[in-house]
Amino acid sequence: MQKNAALFSLLILFGCATSYDPQPMNHAAESYVKLVLAMGEHDADYVDAYYGPPEWRSQIRAKKPSLDEIRAGASALRDELLAMPEPHDRMLALRRAYLSRQLEALIARVDIVKGKKLKFDEESKAIYDAVAPHNSDAYFENLVQELEREVPGKGPIIERLDAFRKDFIIPKEKLDAVFNAAIDGCRSRTLEHMTLPPGESFKVEYVTNKSWSGYNWYQGHYASLIQVNTDLPIYIDRAIDLACHEGYPGHHVYNSLLEKNLVRDRGWVEFTVYPLFSPQSLIAEGSANYGIDIAFPGEERAQWERTHLFPIAGLDASRAEQYYKVQDLTSKLSYAGNEAARRYLDGEITAAQAADWLAKYALMSPARAKQRVKFIDQYRSYVINYNLGKDLVRQYVERHAGTNRDKRWRVFADLLSSPRLPSDLAK
Repeated sequence: MQKNAALFSLLILFGCATSYDPQPMNHAAESYVKLVLAMGEHDADYVDAYYGPPEWRSQIRAKKPSLDEIRAGASALRDELLAMPEPHDRMLALRRAYLSRQLEALIARVDIVKGKKLKFDEESKAIYDAVAPHNSDAYFENLVQELEREVPGKGPIIERLDAFRKDFIIPKEKLDAVFNAAIDGCRSRTLEHMTLPPGESFKVEYVTNKSWSGYNWYQGHYASLIQVNTDLPIYIDRAIDLACHEGYPGHHVYNSLLEKNLVRDRGWVEFTVYPLFSPQSLIAEGSANYGIDIAFPGEERAQWERTHLFPIAGLDASRAEQYYKVQDLTSKLSYAGNEAARRYLDGEITAAQAADWLAKYALMSPARAKQRVKFIDQYRSYVINYNLGKDLVRQYVERHAGTNRDKRWRVFADLLSSPRLPSDLAK
């Protein structure tokens, strides 16, 4: 009896659905939003965006649920969702699976905040519904050796690479002009294939003292605030990277389509909140990174940047081909970041050793490697979402669309407009 009474109080606290509720999924969604908001009061990074009813946040802040209450509420709501009859409608089935898995990730994050220690792979599976592959030192050593043959000069590869890249730094006084030109290019290419909500827009700000290089803060009403960190030099390729990843067809488009198609058209309130430490992040980051390739496939990117961005930045466009050949090889080292994070968070190496490992195998400058370790300290296994997420999204889109460019865009747009989980990408 006491257990049932405690459960009932949790259902009242978070507004959870009951067995006699005529609209159990909608009420479960409201309860989910309130649970996420409650967790955000304990975990400053947890709520990445919220544009739902402001009174829900006020209610949560007035009640101040404890971590134990949040965990119990999330467990009860997850069990309730799983006990519902399997929906026959495809989108409703995806919705129920999405809510259930997001709640499981919330439970895992509560445990971590309370002090539970998980191995890197255990954490990424629990929170992001995916595990990154393991790679040996020899795997990265072979890639570094391949890169050494392409980078001019003599001496250690990291020094040669740093010297080579210096010729491709965007001057600070030209950064805004270059970035806005990149945004225009990414947006125009996206609009050729996707219909965006009317009035969508975003604002750009330049910031410092952050552990990340760029961030999209979605505001709701189809608007985003994009922040670009200028702590470290910004190379010419980062303009398209950030414009596509944070903007078109990346985070800004993803969030705008979710708001239009799921929140406004269907009334699914769960998408008014975005919990950062959840499976949704792998879809968000993976689609944002793959969005760069779908907007600028193959050699189109280097050609476009050579024509449109190099002149604005005052850089030598004749060296663009060489630069992107080196960049393509360097990008193959991205999984070194996962390996460094895995070893560091599993206690096998120290923060200093992780930075050294990133310099050796990811070929990051010492300053950039230290910044990356700060990111790992703050976001932990989140690092898998960028490279593994991109690979999973790419494989999903190309498996369903083949080489047809227009069909790839259609499959990509459908992915951005539906409640998918990382485990769905294998289907």
